[in-house]
Amino acid sequence: MDELMDILMDLDPDIDYENETRLIDGKVLDSFKIVSLVAQIADNFDIEISPKYLVPENFNSVRAMWAMIQKIQEEEE
Repeated sequence: MDELMDILMDLDPDIDYENETRLIDGKVLDSFKIVSLVAQIADNFDIEISPKYLVPENFNSVRAMWAMIQKIQEEEE
């Protein structure tokens, strides 16, 4: 999860990712940052994020993103 936190901190270090649970729904991240985040997660974790995973619930918090990453990795094994 440290690698994910590094990605997020590079994206915007002023956001409290450990406690924020409405990154998408609360419009904390704008569309440019979201697109960048999806690309960086895919590249750094060597996964393909299919459209079915591109829903706000998977990106509203760091825990949700981490759960999504783990689920995709399990599916790709």
